[in-house]
Amino acid sequence: MSKNSEQQPLVENVSSNTYGSNTIEGGDVSAIESNGSKVLLTSPRQEIYAISKSSLPLIVTFLLQYSLTVVSIFSVGHIGKTELAAVSLATMTFNVTSSIFNGMATCLDTFCSQAYGAKKYNLVGLYFQRCTAMILVMSIPLVVAWCFSFHFLKYIVTDLRLAYLAQSYLRVIAFGVPGYIFFETGKRFLQAQGIFVAGQYSLFICAPLNILLNYLLVWNSYIGIGFLGAPLATAICYWGMSFLLLSYALFIDGKNCWSGLKLKESFRHWGPMMTLALNGTAMLLSEFIAFEILTLSAASLGTSVLAAQSIVSTMATLAFQIPFSISVAASTRIANFIGGGYLKSAQIATNVSLIGSLFVGIFNFSILFFFKGPIARSFTSDKSVYTISLSIISILAVNQLYDCLNVLAAGCLRGQGRQQVGSTLNLIAYYIVAVPLALTLAFKFDWGIKGLWSGLGCGVLILALSETYFVVNSDWTKIVEEADKRNNAGEVPA
Repeated sequence: MSKNSEQQPLVENVSSNTYGSNTIEGGDVSAIESNGSKVLLTSPRQEIYAISKSSLPLIVTFLLQYSLTVVSIFSVGHIGKTELAAVSLATMTFNVTSSIFNGMATCLDTFCSQAYGAKKYNLVGLYFQRCTAMILVMSIPLVVAWCFSFHFLKYIVTDLRLAYLAQSYLRVIAFGVPGYIFFETGKRFLQAQGIFVAGQYSLFICAPLNILLNYLLVWNSYIGIGFLGAPLATAICYWGMSFLLLSYALFIDGKNCWSGLKLKESFRHWGPMMTLALNGTAMLLSEFIAFEILTLSAASLGTSVLAAQSIVSTMATLAFQIPFSISVAASTRIANFIGGGYLKSAQIATNVSLIGSLFVGIFNFSILFFFKGPIARSFTSDKSVYTISLSIISILAVNQLYDCLNVLAAGCLRGQGRQQVGSTLNLIAYYIVAVPLALTLAFKFDWGIKGLWSGLGCGVLILALSETYFVVNSDWTKIVEEADKRNNAGEVPA
């Protein structure tokens, strides 16, 4: 197959306007045809620049999107401790269960990006429609479960009022679920085309809007409705984010891959997409649930420990945004190359991503380790909570050195379309190694919360090394052939 015979990359007069891999309207890498074989003009330096440039708006996007939850907790927390506990329970439930939407949407990191790399632009739009339809259908039973979540939550908390309030929160925020889903799939539709700033621009408007709405709907004496104002504000912002993303695609950039609404085709050929979507969900959900098990376990170690766990979990989430943003940019880059059949270039992008993870890990480690004091003080004035937080942040800092490798390697697997490998490794690492070891160290060896985080770190280290092994030893020819089959199977007959 001619597209698999890419020669050694050459560097020459390469523009850097967009992110496409096949000289799509002035992209930052160029390809020429010579005797039936493709020669791609790229280099490690260009991949560092391209991935870094694309990662920056993604980091801003993820941080601003995370701020929606933080603002809700902050706003409701000032009503009373019962409301604070209820919103914490509700947001935990929402974050864990809605990660199913995010996990399923990661299949577009493979489908849309590889189709775009193969210059099958109509398929990019069709894949977006199929994935959106699929997640909307899957969201129905989840929303129903939220509406009657009291029957599950009452087994987690002893105060039934907390369970009722959390259920009310989830019922209101459920109105924003379609907007949330459109935003997640829409982001990936645009990212596959090298458009990474659209989500950032949407949140530049909606993040401040969320603060204003929280004030008006929670605290304003005329129109405020108290506790339920927070989820209503978030739901409105989810719809606003999707509307602004759509407006960007229609009026600024991104509609070239849209060939019209194909409602009938959107509900067909779900099999291959569902396979990657479920494996992507397993990759994401396994980590989420493992962290929640740590939080629930920390609750039995005392109030101060639980408070420290909350601080460290928040910092872990913030630290995660940087490598995850880079992994999204890297997976898109790699998938673009694979879709175009550029093996050598896909390998260069992969190597840059894996090596770059070491520098990201050192950066995260340095921030957390050397500034752990100010970080802990910014969250609490309680001496016992502060002391516990310091010791755990140190463990979290060390974990960053290999967790960043884990996140970037997972991004490479998504770009290759090998979510099944990633999901299997995640389940083994978290539930055969990390969680059992964490609970053993914490309770049998009396390490307490240090044991929880140490056990988790051991599991993540094994996961990072195993994922890296599979990425480094990839069968690139087979990966490109599978991408061809995927794109050919997805085409709509004329």
